[in-house]
Amino acid sequence: MANQTTATPSARVSFASLTPQNVGTVRKLHSVLFPIKYSERYFQDILQPECERFCQLVYYNDIPVGSICCRLESKDLYLMTMGVLAPYRSRQIGSQAIERIIEAASSHTKPKIARVYLHVQVSNEDAKRFYERHGFKEVGIHENYYKKIIPRDAWILERSIESTDK
Repeated sequence: MANQTTATPSARVSFASLTPQNVGTVRKLHSVLFPIKYSERYFQDILQPECERFCQLVYYNDIPVGSICCRLESKDLYLMTMGVLAPYRSRQIGSQAIERIIEAASSHTKPKIARVYLHVQVSNEDAKRFYERHGFKEVGIHENYYKKIIPRDAWILERSIESTDK
């Protein structure tokens, strides 16, 4: 999939599919963005061909500033991780990333994706509000979801997907 660009007057946000050549950048971003360490298996899984449209590196003026990684689970898309480096937040980068994934989920046909869902640590009100602004709704709390960070509980948020096929 080609690098696609969204233009703004002074800055450019672009996305790239993950490859063995850029997965090291994703590793570094995850180590800065998230309070847990991801396994080597995680980084192998996000390189699988079926994940290409759902796992993306996010660039701001050609600088890697974030990533979004999802996995297909039957008719659901699970948003595993999404993050943008702190100095680049509040620039609509995360909004562009989540909308890109929603669009990819809407047009996916085999299987047809019914919903996107994710977990947010119950202490992360900002993230919860972000997802709610993008059409996600809280559908429950997963107790003791996190094993190595406190608080351990996570909100479960989901958004139904309307298929774009005719």
